[in-house]
Amino acid sequence: MHRYAPVRRRRLLAAVASLGLVAGLAACTSPGPANQPAETANTAATASTFPVTITSALGDAVIESKPERVATWGWSAQDAVLALGIVPVAMPAYPYGGVDGVLPWDAEAIKALGGQTPTLLKGGESGEVNVEEFVAVKPDVILAPYSGLTQEEFDALSKVAPVVAYPDKPWATTWQDQATLVGKALGLADEAEQLVSDTRAKVATLASEHPELKGKTFVYGAANEPEVFNIYRSTDPRVQLLVELGMTVAPSVAELDPKPDEGTYFYGLSFEKLSKLDSDVLVAYFGSQKDADAFTADPLVAAMPQVKDGRFAPIVGESFVMASSAPTVLSIPWMLDQYVPQLAAAAAKSAG
Repeated sequence: MHRYAPVRRRRLLAAVASLGLVAGLAACTSPGPANQPAETANTAATASTFPVTITSALGDAVIESKPERVATWGWSAQDAVLALGIVPVAMPAYPYGGVDGVLPWDAEAIKALGGQTPTLLKGGESGEVNVEEFVAVKPDVILAPYSGLTQEEFDALSKVAPVVAYPDKPWATTWQDQATLVGKALGLADEAEQLVSDTRAKVATLASEHPELKGKTFVYGAANEPEVFNIYRSTDPRVQLLVELGMTVAPSVAELDPKPDEGTYFYGLSFEKLSKLDSDVLVAYFGSQKDADAFTADPLVAAMPQVKDGRFAPIVGESFVMASSAPTVLSIPWMLDQYVPQLAAAAAKSAG
C-alpha cells in the first residue's frame, strides 16, 4: 500500500480544481447510494444534444439520452469522467498503482465529489472483459476510448449498453481525444474542451519553466522483458506528452524499428543493440527503485552514454508508471510537477 503525504494531497486537489472539477463539484447534488452517479446541474441544458452517435474503429455507439449510469473500461476513461464531475457506477480495478484498486488521483477526485467508490471491475486485473460484470451494474453507456477492446468484446458489450471505443487503434488515443470523446458521450462537450485547454496550458507552463527540454531528443522505453528493451513508438500517448513539453523523438527510434508498419505502439530491442539507441535523454519506467537499479546494473545498459552521463530519467513507482503510461486531464498534473524537474536535469546534461 502507498501512503500519500498531505502536501501531495493538497497538490492534487489544487490541480483538480484548476482543471474544472470544482465547478463540477458545485453543480453536484448530494451523493446518493453506493455506485450511483453524481448528477450535474446542466443535465436539462444538455438533454437537447442527444441522441449522439460516436463512431469508433469497432463500430458506432448510439447514445439516445444523457447517460446517468456511466461505466468505464481500459486504463483511463474514468479520469475524464471524474474530471467532468461525475462518479462512474463502475470502472476497472487497478491493483498495479492503485490503493485498494483505485488510482490515487481518482480516489482524491471521488472524495472531492462526495461520491463513493464505484464497483471495481475485476476483469481490469487481467485486461479481459467480463460481460457479466457490466450487466450487473446496468450502465447507460460504456466508455473505453483508451483500451484494447477486441471486436468480439465490443459486440458483446454493445448488447449491454452503447460502447465508445478507440477511434483508430487500440491503446493509441491521445489524452485530448479521450477527454473529447467522453465529453461528447456525456453531453458535456464544452466542459471537456475546457479541461483539454486547461491541461494544455499546464503542460505549456511547465515547458516554459524548463527551456532545457526544448529540442532535446529522447527514447521512451520499458525493461519489462528479460534482455529486451521495449521502445514506444511516436504514436504512443506517453511519448506524445513529452513532445508537448518541447522534446523530440530520437531518430534512432524509427531507424531501429524492425516493423514500422505493424500497427502496435512499441517494439522490442535486444540489449545487444542498445549501443545504437542514440538520444539526448533516455526515459524508462519501473515499478520500484530495485527494478531501476537492476536495469542500470546490466553491463550493456551501464555502457549506454545516456546512463553513464546522467542523462537517464527513470519514472519510478507503480502509481507514477500508471500516471505516465495513460496520461489524462487528471494524471498529467498529478505526475508532471514531480517528474519534469528530474527530466529537465537529465536534459541539461546533454551537449546537444
